[in-house]
Amino acid sequence: MLEVDTPYDLEPYVGKALGTSDWLEIDQTRIDDFARVSGDDNWIHVDVERARRELPGGRTLAHGMLTLSLITYLGQGICRVRHRSRGINYGSNKVRFTAPVQCGARIRLHRTLERYEPFDGGVRLTYGNRIEIEGNERPAMVAETMSLMYVKETQA
Repeated sequence: MLEVDTPYDLEPYVGKALGTSDWLEIDQTRIDDFARVSGDDNWIHVDVERARRELPGGRTLAHGMLTLSLITYLGQGICRVRHRSRGINYGSNKVRFTAPVQCGARIRLHRTLERYEPFDGGVRLTYGNRIEIEGNERPAMVAETMSLMYVKETQA
């Protein structure tokens, strides 16, 4: 894992790979929980028996938005800034769901730092993210995301 002291210490990493997360298995409980909180209960996600009969591979599929939402969780294992204030999701510029994530699959995040833009009190970071599915050539998702990271008042 990459560890730096402050958000400002990330500048030299622009254009470089920050790292790769650990693997995470996507199980039916996680898919069902996401369906419940998002309201997206399409049968391809939650009906195990119908998926067995009608979907290629015979397994339910994770929501694309579930995969996108896991960037934050998986990213925590790639880079840590020891001395910072808050971090805020600033949005996404590009998101593509390029392959389905079947229930039981394992995924991991590959992350690069694409842009570093300082502002008064912090930095705006733009990341390139690629979610890999174990055993698949095509990634599940590619996305460019942005976050704001603030420095502690004593370091500004």
